[in-house]
Amino acid sequence: MPWNVFVIGYEELGKQLLLQLKHAQDYVFHGLLTLDEVVFADEYPFDRLVADAVAELERFPGAVDAIVGYWDFPTSALAPVLRHRLGLRGPTLEAVLKCEHKFWSRIEQSRSVPECVPPFQAVDPFATDAVEGIHIDYPFWIKPVTAHSSHLGFQVDDAGMLREVLPMIKGGIGRFGKPFEQVMARARVPDEIATVTGHYCVVESIISAGLQCTLEGYVQNGEVFLTGVVDSVRDRRHPSVLSRYEYPSRLPESVQQRMFAYTQRFIERIGYDDAPFNIEFYHDPRSGRLWLLEINARLSRSHAALFHLVDGAPHFQVMVDVALGIAPRMPHRQGRYPVAAKQMIRVFQDGVVRRVPSTEEIRRVEQTFPGTKVDINVREGMRLSDLLHQDSFSYELGALFVGAYNRRELRERIIQCRKMLPFDIDPVSIDATA
Repeated sequence: MPWNVFVIGYEELGKQLLLQLKHAQDYVFHGLLTLDEVVFADEYPFDRLVADAVAELERFPGAVDAIVGYWDFPTSALAPVLRHRLGLRGPTLEAVLKCEHKFWSRIEQSRSVPECVPPFQAVDPFATDAVEGIHIDYPFWIKPVTAHSSHLGFQVDDAGMLREVLPMIKGGIGRFGKPFEQVMARARVPDEIATVTGHYCVVESIISAGLQCTLEGYVQNGEVFLTGVVDSVRDRRHPSVLSRYEYPSRLPESVQQRMFAYTQRFIERIGYDDAPFNIEFYHDPRSGRLWLLEINARLSRSHAALFHLVDGAPHFQVMVDVALGIAPRMPHRQGRYPVAAKQMIRVFQDGVVRRVPSTEEIRRVEQTFPGTKVDINVREGMRLSDLLHQDSFSYELGALFVGAYNRRELRERIIQCRKMLPFDIDPVSIDATA
C-alpha cells in the first residue's frame, strides 16, 4: 500500500522531480494548499492557512502519512504546526523558529559555534533612533528577521544610505512580519526573543569575502547526516547577486568536514530532528576562516535537480523518506553527469517582458542537452518590478538546470543554453509608470 504524502505548495517542477525518486511507486503525492496561497500571495494570513490546510486534510478519505514542503516562509512554519496537529514526525515549532527567526538563530549560533558568527544586533526599523542605535561598524548587512531571497536585504555603507533604505524596509516588512508574529504566538519563545517581533531587522557585519556554499543534510532520530555540499557562485559585476549553484562543491574535503562539524553542534543544541535542513557558510581561503550565514529548516528546491543530475535522484528523496520515518534511499554519484549547475537568468534593470522563450525553444534546449530543465518565471506583458521574492538588485527571468562531464563543459553549455533561450525586455526608467 503506497504512502500518502502531502506537499505544501505542490507545483510543476516539484511534480517532475518527485516522480524521479527511487521507488516512486511507494508514494502517492497530494497537493496541500496552492502555490498562490503559500508563495505568490500578497499576504499570508497564517492562522487561516492552518485552518484551510487542516480542513483539506480532514476531507481526505485515506491515511495522511507525511506532510512535506520545500518553500520558505510560510511553508517552513506551516509544516511543523500541521505535523504536530496530526501527530506526524518532524521538528518542533520552536526548533524551526531557531532556524527561521534570524535573530534567535544568531543567538543560538553564538552559544554553540561562536567562532563562526559575525557581530550582530536586532534593530527596530520603526524606532526614532534606529540609525543612532546601531553599534555595528559600517559597512554592514541589514535584513528582516524573517524573509527570503534577499527580500528587503541591503548592504549599507554609511548612515546616509541607511536612512535611504529604512523607509523601503518599513514599507514592506509587514508582508512577512505580520504572519510571522502569528507563528511566534504559537511557540514557547524566551523573553529575550519575544520582544524582537516580525517587524524587526537584524544587522550583521559583512562576511561575504570568500567562497559561499550550502550543506544539504537531514536529521533522523537525533543523528545529523550530510547529503551533499553545493557551491554558490556570485555575479562578477554585482557581488551581492547569486549567479548560479554548482554541485558538487570544489571546496577541499577538510573544509567540508569542518563545516559539517559546526553544523552538528548547532543542530544538536537547538534539538532539530526528523527533517532536512540546509546551512550556508562562507570560507575565506586566505585565512581559513569559516562564517555561518544562515540555516533553513527545509531543503533547497533549487538544488534538487542538481542532485538528480549528479547522484541519480533529487534530494527530495531525503525529505520524503525522513518524514515517513524510514532510512533515506538516496543514491550517490549514480546520475548522468559528474557536475551540474542551476544558472539564474537575470537582468539588472526594470522592464516590460515582450517575449519569452517558446515551448519549442525550451524543448530544443532540453533535447540538445539531455537532463536539462528550463524554468521560466515571467510571462509576456508583465513588468519585472511586479515579480515577487526578488533580491534588491536584479530580476530573475528564469533558471536552467544543466549537467556536464566537467566544469569547462558546464560553463560552455550554460552559454549555449542562454543563447538558445531568447528574452525580449523593454527597459523602463525608475520614474516611469507601468
